[in-house]
Amino acid sequence: MTLYHDKLKQLDHNCLWHPFTQMQEWMAEDPCIISQGDGHFLVDVHGRKYLDGMSSLWCNVHGHRKKEIDDAIKAQLDRIAHSTFLGLSHVPGIQLAQKLIDIAPKGLRRVFYSDNGATAVEVALKMAVQYWQLKGETQRTRIATLAESYHGDTVGSMSMGYSETFHRFYAGLLFPVMRLTPPHVFRYCQGLSEADALNAAVKEAEKKIEAERDTLAALVMEPLMQGAAGMWAQPAEYVATLSEVCRRNGILFVLDEVATGFGRTGKMFACEHAGVAPDILCLAKGITGGYLPLAATLATEEIFSAFLGEYKEYKTFFHGHTYTGNPLGCAAALANLEIFEHENIVEKMQPRITYLQKRLNEEFVSLAHVSDVRQWGFMVGIELAEDQASRKKFPPEKRIGHRVILEARERAVMIRPLGDVIILMPPLSITDDELRTLLDVVYDCVRAVTEE
Repeated sequence: MTLYHDKLKQLDHNCLWHPFTQMQEWMAEDPCIISQGDGHFLVDVHGRKYLDGMSSLWCNVHGHRKKEIDDAIKAQLDRIAHSTFLGLSHVPGIQLAQKLIDIAPKGLRRVFYSDNGATAVEVALKMAVQYWQLKGETQRTRIATLAESYHGDTVGSMSMGYSETFHRFYAGLLFPVMRLTPPHVFRYCQGLSEADALNAAVKEAEKKIEAERDTLAALVMEPLMQGAAGMWAQPAEYVATLSEVCRRNGILFVLDEVATGFGRTGKMFACEHAGVAPDILCLAKGITGGYLPLAATLATEEIFSAFLGEYKEYKTFFHGHTYTGNPLGCAAALANLEIFEHENIVEKMQPRITYLQKRLNEEFVSLAHVSDVRQWGFMVGIELAEDQASRKKFPPEKRIGHRVILEARERAVMIRPLGDVIILMPPLSITDDELRTLLDVVYDCVRAVTEE
């Protein structure tokens, strides 16, 4: 097995370019090469098992090799693996659309498929802008987003969710957007209380949106938790208020629930906590249970109807992908949603969410180098700092977050940081014992690395 690993390592280092990875550093390391999955565990080529504490980058829902999803994909393979959705339809694509509409927030009636979170957001962007063009309000081309947001790495999604670290080299390709300051910036940067920070964020949003109401096509936001920017949490009231501000000013309200959807926050969709329904909803990650790449952008009938017309009018939504609505992905998604229903997944999460919150608040917040803990459901960000009181960051060359996850790997737990924010995002079906192990290991690893 060692020879097998060494050969794979050589091929990896000679042939591959990994995402979000400094390859000079990677090629100097011994890679962990996964060969199998088993429930909530990953298994490497040496046979070592690791608890999947990051849901394989936030998408695995029910664990690996879930029989019902495995069987659904195998059954679909016996029928057809792929058929285009351009000019044709197919059975699982139709059935999944109906299922998504049944569980989606009220008013969303049309499903447009793509294949990942960034494309789901790109679809929403183009859909919103073209909608206003078709309605005759051609000046409505601007997009409002939240500062510190992240919507993916295609050009449109980068423009809306700009990250200086990730995207500065492409700044010349991007279009300007209106950025609204979310509550956490007022809270942490200006020292305001939660209530005052929420009030300041709402007032700024109202002022900016009202001033530009005639040129704005949509507000695009991640509800409750701005994920890849560092797990920055918002109160549900902020989402509800921004929805109302958009309605009042006639602006489309677009929610990016790529990361927050499918139970991650403790409800099927994060916007349910705020009691709101968007005009457009972007879904991906957990839609197939973490099995296959599939995404969906849901829209209201009002938006859809604006695109209807005679062929010669060219009102068509000219957007699509080769693998749009891939039948295997749709079959996996259907099985995923059936498991949610039949196993009462969201309901069963609630005691574990309470347990997670209790331990985070009682144990992690008191650690000397933990400056903040942010949580919504099974989405957790543990921010590490050199000085807790001032929130002074560790020097980047110390690689504190990276060292914590390597320490956890030595203890058979797989997690991934965002800089020095340790992310916990376990599968929704994680057991009580596994969740306890995850927290025990991460707690010990944070202490071991930061207090070294």
